[in-house]
Amino acid sequence: MTSVHQDRDTEPPAGTAHRRRWRPGSLEILGLVLLLALLLRDPLQRWSKVLPSGWSTVFVAICVQATPFLVLGVLVSGVIAAFVPARFFTAVLPRRAALAVPVAGVCGIALPGCECGSVPIADRLMDRGVRPSAALAFLLSAPAINPVVLVATAVAFTAEPRMVWARLVAGLATAVVVGGVWERLGRPEWLRPRVRRPVGDAQGWPAFVDAVRGDFTQAAGFLVIGAAAAATLQTVVPRAFMEHVGGSVVLSILAMAVLAFVLALCSESDAFVAASFATIPVVGKLVFLTVGPAVDVKLVAMQSGTFGRRFAVRFAPLTFVVAVVVGTVTGLLFFGGWR
Repeated sequence: MTSVHQDRDTEPPAGTAHRRRWRPGSLEILGLVLLLALLLRDPLQRWSKVLPSGWSTVFVAICVQATPFLVLGVLVSGVIAAFVPARFFTAVLPRRAALAVPVAGVCGIALPGCECGSVPIADRLMDRGVRPSAALAFLLSAPAINPVVLVATAVAFTAEPRMVWARLVAGLATAVVVGGVWERLGRPEWLRPRVRRPVGDAQGWPAFVDAVRGDFTQAAGFLVIGAAAAATLQTVVPRAFMEHVGGSVVLSILAMAVLAFVLALCSESDAFVAASFATIPVVGKLVFLTVGPAVDVKLVAMQSGTFGRRFAVRFAPLTFVVAVVVGTVTGLLFFGGWR
């Protein structure tokens, strides 16, 4: 009773119940930032000299590279919210987690996008009743095993065609293992999806537009934060560093895993970067291709904004360790040694 009276005491006065205070959203803030950037262009140019060389180029490249796939992801998310009834997912995915997680992981092959677009889709899947472990398995598998990524890998590694199959196996195995671990050890209070206005089954275009706008403004801001962090770290790592780690297989695996996390490359283009490391053993290159689509600084920022900080600080280390181990083991099996 006390809580009810307290709630009533906090209600707005009569006649103002339907009047909402205007608050600037992400798009308004972005517009203000762009306007200030134009007005303060000369001071910003002088200040940018303190940044590492090439920082702005890397930052813009990451944003431009990721934005189309982020848009694809939120469009798919909007379709799920507005046109796909919740009962569809309960009918498609098995009820048992032991089957739902691998099935969701295999479904990732159907989405031609990168990791930026898979975050809002996984969030929407949970919103539609999919168990978190299965949605997270899809989140990890979609950017790693979709056809666009596999074709790009085949083109980049024409001299090593087994890399395509090795990447497919490592990416899917990472998604299934992480999903299975989360099913057993994850707690509901660690995962806090963004609160949305209730959406019923198949509400049509108004619900679609509302879901797309909400998901995009939510994810885009954290994409920018992650891209800024990735650009800063990418321009700080010296190029000569890679020449020193290539002589040690263990060191090269660890270095490539850290670089994949730091560089935050799009999964459609990371194969070309991995292939360019001529001094790195092929196992290290596979670890790079396994870790990158699963966890990087950009993804940590987006997942923190979408699912909550308590989720990100647990999910990111788990994914990183599993991806490194799975990538290493898969590389040894496919390439027959530490070469």
